[in-house]
Amino acid sequence: MRVYLVNPSETAFGTSVITPRWMFVLAAATPAAYGDPVIADETLDHFDLELVQPGDIVGISTHTANAARGLAIGRAARARGAWVVFGGIHATLFPEEALSLGGAHSVVKGDGDVVWAQALSDCVQGSPLPIYDGSRIPGSNFLPARWDLLPKGRYMWASVQTVRGCPKHCSFCSVWRTDGQKPRSRTVDAIVEEIVTLRRIGFRFIALADDNFYPVTLTDLELARKQNNPARIAELETLREDRFELMRRLAQLPRDTVFFTQITVEAAEDPAFLDAMRLANIKGGLVGVEAVTKAGLKDIFKDFNPSGDDLAARLLKFKEHGVHVLGSFIFGLPSDRADTFEATADLAQAAGITFAQFVTMTPYPGTVDFERWEKCQDLEASAVDGVPINRYWLIPGHRRPKLYTTHPTMSTEEIRLRTQAVWDRFYSLQSIWRRADCVKSLKARLAFVLVSKLYRQMYANTGIATDSARRQNATRWARWLAKPLVKLFSGKPMPDLAIPLPTPLPVAANFNVLQ
Repeated sequence: MRVYLVNPSETAFGTSVITPRWMFVLAAATPAAYGDPVIADETLDHFDLELVQPGDIVGISTHTANAARGLAIGRAARARGAWVVFGGIHATLFPEEALSLGGAHSVVKGDGDVVWAQALSDCVQGSPLPIYDGSRIPGSNFLPARWDLLPKGRYMWASVQTVRGCPKHCSFCSVWRTDGQKPRSRTVDAIVEEIVTLRRIGFRFIALADDNFYPVTLTDLELARKQNNPARIAELETLREDRFELMRRLAQLPRDTVFFTQITVEAAEDPAFLDAMRLANIKGGLVGVEAVTKAGLKDIFKDFNPSGDDLAARLLKFKEHGVHVLGSFIFGLPSDRADTFEATADLAQAAGITFAQFVTMTPYPGTVDFERWEKCQDLEASAVDGVPINRYWLIPGHRRPKLYTTHPTMSTEEIRLRTQAVWDRFYSLQSIWRRADCVKSLKARLAFVLVSKLYRQMYANTGIATDSARRQNATRWARWLAKPLVKLFSGKPMPDLAIPLPTPLPVAANFNVLQ
């Protein structure tokens, strides 16, 4: 009997940007009695179903974008006599789909770190439950990943999680519903030990794969003090200090170790936090800007973000403190107009954003947007090939609508073309070369150009806003570009690297020492 862990993907690039962390965490959760799981990441190579034998266990994790492929793998694996177990955010939201359409014997809902072993045991005994509720486990129970199972030379970045959950409630995001609004943090020791493990085997670039690396804002603290809530103040201050302690420890690592994370624009209000990021060599952050107008932010329940010139000034704060921004923007919001696209492109340039992604509005399951959208659909009339539109991920890719919501002033094709034009402008060779001044050497600038082109090919040109021919061409380009970049991102293994020790100094004093 063998255990397979499968990350479904319609497209295999041969190499990948970031390690799919869940696979290596579940590998750690697999009892030694079952042997080492077989890791099958389809962003690298398609899973060879001929390997699956009767009695094997096939674990498949899905999000909405790869759900259809995951269901197909599940059906095929069950047909070969394997036990099939689904997990991941999409299966958590639609367990009945995996059971009825994916050949699943079981679905693990929520966190799999603890409950996975029970699901395996029940499969071996021939009596798996239809549903296992992993719930939301505390950060102290998060498992470190089995990075010893990582295929060598296939990923540019490794990934380490520090916190699950986000206190925000953005309408387009399901994280706060599935992972909760109460941040669940791992211990600093556990995080640092896992990062050191990765640096020892040669990973220089590591993504801190968090829902929000800035879980406590200065506004949160101010509100708790105004409410005279000592317990809440203590909770927030402890979480904030944990963030600073982590960054002080990261600052002790070799300076060629580079980190990237996901963070809200609110961090711009907190220069001490941004300085700590710079000293910790957290070089960049994905910032969900989403919209540049007040009306757009209101559309998505994100009016805690600034807009216009104030937004540009906030984003510039990151760059001034040595943190590069990957800005994420959404087009197709109800308040968008034809001039919104150019205004967004202008702001991205004025704000000094290093990388950007421009996506079209898609109602993802588990979000407020999806619920509002689903209620407005005539499911029978809008079905495609017999599949109701509220299950659009089951529609073959070439048959899916380009947009799922009717816009009050623009056609779907106009939004698609204007979105693509913004990508074209931001990632023109001239614009990329101008932004490449963020690095010093000619070699680094050339690498920046390659990374920018790769990002554009893997994200924009394979996305829902493009046609199938362009996606196929983009995939070929991405495979070609990715190979040299893997070597460029890799570092010399440091097997003797010591684990940084806790720093007893207070935050401000320690920053002065590091500077």
